[in-house]
Amino acid sequence: MKVKYLKIDKAEGPLLVMDEVKDAVYDEIVDIEISGKEHRIGKVVQIDRGKVIIQVFQGTSGISLNDVSVIFSGKPMEISLSKEILGRVFNGTGKPIDGAGEIYSNKNYNINGRPMNPVARLYPRNYIQTGISSIDGLLTLIRGQKLPIFSGDGLPHNQLAAQIVSQARITGKETGNFAVVFVAMGIKHDEADFFRKVFEETGVMDRVVMFLNLADDPVMERIITPRCALTAAEYLAFECDMHVLVIMTDITSYCEALREISSAREEVPSRKGYPGYLYSDLANLYERAGMLKDCKGSITQIAILTMPNDDITHPVPDLTGYITEGQIVLNRSLYQTGIYPPINVLPSLSRLMKDGIGKKYTREDHPNVANQVFSAYSKVQEVRALAQIIGEDELSETDRKYMEFGRQFEERFTKQGFEENRDISQTLDLMWELLGILPEQELTRIDPSLAKKYLRK
Repeated sequence: MKVKYLKIDKAEGPLLVMDEVKDAVYDEIVDIEISGKEHRIGKVVQIDRGKVIIQVFQGTSGISLNDVSVIFSGKPMEISLSKEILGRVFNGTGKPIDGAGEIYSNKNYNINGRPMNPVARLYPRNYIQTGISSIDGLLTLIRGQKLPIFSGDGLPHNQLAAQIVSQARITGKETGNFAVVFVAMGIKHDEADFFRKVFEETGVMDRVVMFLNLADDPVMERIITPRCALTAAEYLAFECDMHVLVIMTDITSYCEALREISSAREEVPSRKGYPGYLYSDLANLYERAGMLKDCKGSITQIAILTMPNDDITHPVPDLTGYITEGQIVLNRSLYQTGIYPPINVLPSLSRLMKDGIGKKYTREDHPNVANQVFSAYSKVQEVRALAQIIGEDELSETDRKYMEFGRQFEERFTKQGFEENRDISQTLDLMWELLGILPEQELTRIDPSLAKKYLRK
């Protein structure tokens, strides 16, 4: 039998404090009725004997200490899921906001999913084609991988996210079994409209599930949003056998919300005021991606985060880098020279790339040509530094070739239109074309038989 409590002891920020509560359970959902009219939802976040702290999703503004009733549901937060969620738009708590009606299902799913058991994981192999040369050629995204994008304020990470959603596809027999779960946290209304418009205009909305938490939505909802989205992704992947790409933006907004709520709960802060459990909290989100041995589906994650002051040592990118399998770094200098997407390949990395490219997956020459292009562009940075000291006219013939390679690489390979979708063959052919600028003796990382077959001077 559910018990209705008619008095609270304290209301502060997003928190309610109650005393003498019996049989409360951590993480259970509570229904808060204000003046017999308005209803709000909360979650139990702390229990100390009979004392209970409840986090209210919509905040405690307007709540009286006496004219309120609280009912404990005895259950964690759940959302209703079916395959009908494809093509739909939800708010941060999983409620439809596209005017197309409720989702009806026989099953409700607990949003507090757990990270995958490492023993049950299957090693990721096949790649996902994004249509973006810098990613497909040098930082290949592998099915089941966690590959974050490190960006900064004012950089075009939202456009890049929209382009990936519009162009991403898998190859082989499972082409039609691909879906995207798009999660936005703390974004502005015009940004939400931009995403919806792009997905509809490019014709991919029927395979996209959107979860939108806007900047003026409650902070507590921001904590719930990625968990609702990942629960939907797990349903599509492991019950509907689909390959799901989850794109989450912006993880920094999520962490700011976590810090704000931690501060309201008067927890001891850690680095830069973030709670000490930030690492484990992020790991709980990221480790829900992957492949399972007894399931046909997979979950791949691209988490986008903005680095305050472009500081890669900030706690959010720092901890993310420990958990994930690489990173894609956006560069402000490239963006200021008019290059989109401004991906700096040198500090970027895809740790699973080596096992998902080559003869069986992309093309036989991919590992060789990727290593050589990466090495050559690294050499370009050394030559540019030298040119700043002695001047470009004083460089050797070979060094001038490297300077030309660097210019062509950024202008023709890295730079790509928002609607330009290159398949993997186009990307690899362009890499060979760029390597043709360099003297043949400089191509030390390429098998001579492959050079003979693909290199065009």
